[in-house]
Amino acid sequence: MTDLMVQERQVEILRRLRQDGRVVAATLASLFGVSEDTIRRDLRDMATAGLCERVYGGALAIGPGRTTLKHRIGVAAERKKALAVAAVSLVPAQCLVYFDAGSTNLAIAEALPEDLAVAAATNSPAIALALQEKPLAEVILIGGSLDRVAGGSVGARAIEAMAQIRPDLCFIGTCGIDPDGALSAFGLEDAAFKQFVAARSRKVAVAATREKFEVSAPYAVAAADQYHCLLTEPDVDPVRLRPVRDAGCEIILAGM
Repeated sequence: MTDLMVQERQVEILRRLRQDGRVVAATLASLFGVSEDTIRRDLRDMATAGLCERVYGGALAIGPGRTTLKHRIGVAAERKKALAVAAVSLVPAQCLVYFDAGSTNLAIAEALPEDLAVAAATNSPAIALALQEKPLAEVILIGGSLDRVAGGSVGARAIEAMAQIRPDLCFIGTCGIDPDGALSAFGLEDAAFKQFVAARSRKVAVAATREKFEVSAPYAVAAADQYHCLLTEPDVDPVRLRPVRDAGCEIILAGM
């Protein structure tokens, strides 16, 4: 069985999870004409990628409020590290760079060279701790109300603190990438804070694994013409990248 067939099957499983909230392995096996063992392997791989929660006999959809930053750090970790290696090449010395809360941005912060002198701001305590290990990085932690799911500060106090900063480069987080290339988030306050940061930044970059193209979150963060660089994986469907490219955004394909 080819990788393409597996991918197409998993995309359909994901669609059914979003539609119905759960799937049954026996039903899927009959639908696709494969064994239940094959479906169980699909569900195991999808659960590892954070796309579903395995239960006896099938799987459940993962709701927007059920995956914390701690969980996401362990999902697709090696692929996020590969994106991070490409992302750090965008960071010039002596700049002010902002890292939005998120597991991929945490990987980028961890990948910063130790001999790179930068001022680094973040609303994420986890990212601040990683930056603290970089001897030439001046670390600025943005305070406010902590969004436990996003893993970072949001709300009026975070916006007030961020108003004092104008990043040269911002790595913005996103929960999903819509078919038109727009970025979206699951939390209203998280989305509002991301919008504010992006608007204050001279350059906005997004590092996103391929799973983000399968998610559409309810709150808008940025249209495709409001960010400047997208770093993603080589196996993302080119059709999904076209609106981003047409908006004038640079696309960097990096990964394993």
